[in-house]
Amino acid sequence: MRVVIAGGHGKIAKLLERELAGRGDTAVGLIRNPAHAAALRAAGAEPVVCDLEHSDVDTVAEQVAGADAVVFAAGAGPGSGAARKDTVDRAAAVLLADAAQRAGVRRYLLVSSMGVDAPPAPGTDEVWAAYLRAKKAAEQEVTGRDLAVTVLRPGRLTDDEPVGRITLAGHVPPGPVTRADVARVLLALLYAPDTAGLTLELVGGETPIADAVRAAAP
Repeated sequence: MRVVIAGGHGKIAKLLERELAGRGDTAVGLIRNPAHAAALRAAGAEPVVCDLEHSDVDTVAEQVAGADAVVFAAGAGPGSGAARKDTVDRAAAVLLADAAQRAGVRRYLLVSSMGVDAPPAPGTDEVWAAYLRAKKAAEQEVTGRDLAVTVLRPGRLTDDEPVGRITLAGHVPPGPVTRADVARVLLALLYAPDTAGLTLELVGGETPIADAVRAAAP
């Protein structure tokens, strides 16, 4: 399997790249900073410099052509303002969807966030509110494309060691989940095409990942 990952230098992306490489699959990481290429190679991925904030659909389509799936794991990141939540967390996700369609790549995994269904509460930090609105808008726009999309909404992310046991369903109580387990769930979803069309929330739990993904599928 050949998988193109937007946000290829992110923590979840690098963990997913290692998982894919460990299976003998090909991971291609899209990065905007050429200095990050060595880290991707160390994770077993092919780095490709492609800044989704400043690219057009034809350019991105060239990079995803021939892939079996694309994964949007990019984000503006901490320290970015409200404007970049829109240009990265929403617009870049939509650009990747448009590029996938143009290149004939149907499978699309979108890493979103729990908490996006409810409007931000009064008094919510402006940047955090912008992030939630951008993630929800990305979900709506990407799932509106003619693609086989699975939306994954992790809970509060931690850098703890993977547990391998999760709770995965359309709606789950809020909670933490390790980034390593998120990466392993993404890998399992890539190999579970019948999860296309689903929006799944993810936190740590008691069910082995493989069993949880099987149970989530129609």
